[in-house]
Amino acid sequence: MGDQPRRVKYVLILGALSAFGPLSIDMYLPAFPTIAGDLQAGPSQVQLSLTACTVGLALGQLVAGPLSDTFGRRRPLLIGLVVFTLASLLCAVAPSAYALAGLRLVQGLGGAAGIVIARAVVRDLYSGVAMARFFSLLMLVNGLAPILAPLIGGQMLRVTSWRGVFLVLGAIGVVLLVATAFGVRETLPGESRRPGSLGSTLRTFGSLLGDRAFVGYSLSAALAFAAMFAYISGSSFVLQDVYGMSPQLFSLVFGVNSLGIVLFGQLNGRLVARVDPSRLLAIGLGVNAVGGVAVALSAAFGLGLPGLLPALFLVASSIGVVFPNATTLALSGHPETAGSASALLGVMQFLAGGLAAPLVGSAGTGTALPMGVVMGALSLSAVVVYLVLTRGARIEARSGDRAEERTTER
Repeated sequence: MGDQPRRVKYVLILGALSAFGPLSIDMYLPAFPTIAGDLQAGPSQVQLSLTACTVGLALGQLVAGPLSDTFGRRRPLLIGLVVFTLASLLCAVAPSAYALAGLRLVQGLGGAAGIVIARAVVRDLYSGVAMARFFSLLMLVNGLAPILAPLIGGQMLRVTSWRGVFLVLGAIGVVLLVATAFGVRETLPGESRRPGSLGSTLRTFGSLLGDRAFVGYSLSAALAFAAMFAYISGSSFVLQDVYGMSPQLFSLVFGVNSLGIVLFGQLNGRLVARVDPSRLLAIGLGVNAVGGVAVALSAAFGLGLPGLLPALFLVASSIGVVFPNATTLALSGHPETAGSASALLGVMQFLAGGLAAPLVGSAGTGTALPMGVVMGALSLSAVVVYLVLTRGARIEARSGDRAEERTTER
């Protein structure tokens, strides 16, 4: 197989694997009000299943990432896909909101392997600008998941209950299990693997957390993701209950915002060869902050959908620039521990997102203001973290660029 067909195959499979987050989260969002009625639960209890899945997606990466550094990429990945598939099918028969939340935790634990190991495989295969470009390509596939998932979920509610949504997720798990088993080779050779003791894993995590630049890139992206997650968790209630949208129209709006992620991601892929990734990341975080503050102001001053929808689009679309560059910058300095670094990167993102969801729900869903306040605070925090924690790395990068320019001139 030539390089181009293999590259396309990896983009499709790794992009789908890294999309486990939006697939698991977004497909059942239009059914939130229906689930609450069917299981006789309140909005916060239904949102607990969202938080549980997000926590599973976070904690599972802490396990799967280091295991992939020790045993290679394929084995932990295939086990995770099996767990995800079985948990998805069991979610379809959950008898209560709390049972659903427990099964969603397991589902997230299994899906986490796909997310964290897909990033590690990319780090095994690419570096530098090539890695940033490949991550931007993954956003093309990854971005389709939040577009298609709520649309599929909304349309499925016309012909089946919310339980059918989880049956479809189980079927997706089977397809990806087969595709991975036959389409993804081992990318971490035996001589590059690390000891698998708990002590060595903890030392690796400690070293990564002691790297100020790594924490800065990872945490700023995590806070931007949490701002978007506040939108994900609150928008189904706000747009449907407050503004009267149907599940189908809500799915369409959600899909348009997700399309913004794809478009911004492809724009980033074109720019990354000419613009430094740290500068692109700063721009993405700035757009995210503008959108988050605009959501809060729109809710506070009652600007309605004309004020709210463009602001939500900015928050969602910015992720197409934030994620590829933050991931590239965070992983570039740690090729020998790509699985563990990818795990911490993902854990920060999903834990931040999981904490944002109940903040929105606990403040009530009668207005858009709680969602707006949480989004605005998180997006501004992302900018502050980036400016404070990555300052030294950005100065060093600019100094290196100037030195390279002087060498070229001579």
